[in-house]
Amino acid sequence: MSKPRISVLIDTYNHERYIEQAIVSVLEQDFPREEMEIVVVDDGSTDSTPSVVEQFLPRLRYIRKTNGGQASAFNAAIPELRGSIVAFLDGDDWWAKQKLSIVAEAFEANPGIAAVGHGFYEVRDSEPAREMFVPANTCFLDLSSVEAARLADAGLTLLGTSRLSVRREVLNRIGALPEDLVFCADSPIVAFALALGGAVILERPLCYYRQHSQNLFAPIAVDGAVERRKFEQLRFLFSYVPPRLAEFGVARDVIDAFVESPRVEFEGAKLYSGEGGRLEVFRTERRRFQTHSMRPSILKIVSPLSSFG
Repeated sequence: MSKPRISVLIDTYNHERYIEQAIVSVLEQDFPREEMEIVVVDDGSTDSTPSVVEQFLPRLRYIRKTNGGQASAFNAAIPELRGSIVAFLDGDDWWAKQKLSIVAEAFEANPGIAAVGHGFYEVRDSEPAREMFVPANTCFLDLSSVEAARLADAGLTLLGTSRLSVRREVLNRIGALPEDLVFCADSPIVAFALALGGAVILERPLCYYRQHSQNLFAPIAVDGAVERRKFEQLRFLFSYVPPRLAEFGVARDVIDAFVESPRVEFEGAKLYSGEGGRLEVFRTERRRFQTHSMRPSILKIVSPLSSFG
């Protein structure tokens, strides 16, 4: 087989209820099959995920590893990929049929960009899609200025894992990810891609993002353990991402603008975890208000979906 244009990387962990739909959505893409490869990396599933994935062999490659988290899964799989573009898909999400063709066209039309993102539908477990999140218009995000950084921060949800495609050469520059990132491993990839060429965000909703009880970052039911887990991951990201952005040549004031909104979220998570008193709550809420007042608008949310079109 000749070198594929696109490598589809599906990361999964205990997705026995959802992984088939994710894989089928890739196999049914209208993108030429001979121009893509599909790799599933399984981070030590203990349910029937392996038997579901194995039904699709040899139409995909299957990498099984001991459980270590999302970053460790990416580190195990990315060196094995052969495409010049890597399209990420979480094993509990799925894609619209035109996803890869439209993303490939965006890369061809913008040879200098590092990444492509797009709109998405939000789904609660197995229910019909509830809302659609799209940019007001197709746009370009990067970290070239303070204003650009604030716009990029406002558009990060459109570059989450199942919406994210990155040039392989950019992933090579980023290198291995810290395996402290049990989840949120897409966050540094997105941040560094914005520094290394920027991203085009397409207004088309091309994937279905599923919320369910086992989501690590955004489960349906949120409790103290979930918030503590998010807090620890955010703490690590703040120690890791800004210094590396500086290594990639991003100015200090631009980095500060880019991480201001996540920093407020981090402070809120810290308070929820029991660190801080009423004065800290007041200061955090004031910063939250100030940050949102400076944050440009990029998202258009259509809800209910019956009102669209």
